[in-house]
Amino acid sequence: MSRWRKVKQGKVEEQGAGNRKQNTEHGEGRGKELSLRCAPVTLRLKAFLTDTFMITMPILYIVIYLIMGDREGFREHMGQGWLIILVAHFIATMAFWALKAQTPGMKAYDLYLVDPQTGEKPGLLKLTLRYVMLQTSILSFFGMFLPYLLNSKEGLHDLISGTCIIHKPR
Repeated sequence: MSRWRKVKQGKVEEQGAGNRKQNTEHGEGRGKELSLRCAPVTLRLKAFLTDTFMITMPILYIVIYLIMGDREGFREHMGQGWLIILVAHFIATMAFWALKAQTPGMKAYDLYLVDPQTGEKPGLLKLTLRYVMLQTSILSFFGMFLPYLLNSKEGLHDLISGTCIIHKPR
């Protein structure tokens, strides 16, 4: 059988197929080794800033002016206000991640949140761990600059939760 027919039938790896090594002639390795590269840090930062204005700012406005009455009311009950803001942000972000594997900012830049081992949407436990560690990373100096130090470009929250944001251009 000629080489092109073996390639077409999937029995020989195409030249330049690169990241996945499969020996499909003997039925070994199908889907066991999935290689996904994390999206560039600049795209993830743009998506984060977009989400800040599309998700966080409306929540802040609603809590400060509609729930607490005004900024003086928020100032008097700041702990309660921030708790409401964090819970609302958690619910909104988790809903976006669980349903579509992307927030509005991620959608604007064609980014998806995946489990790099399976290539699928992560489970709720991983999403919750990612959210908590993302807040921790934002507050820590080390967590913010870790993607610039690693070749994989993963943040602290990505490493601990076992998730990755990938770029899938349309």
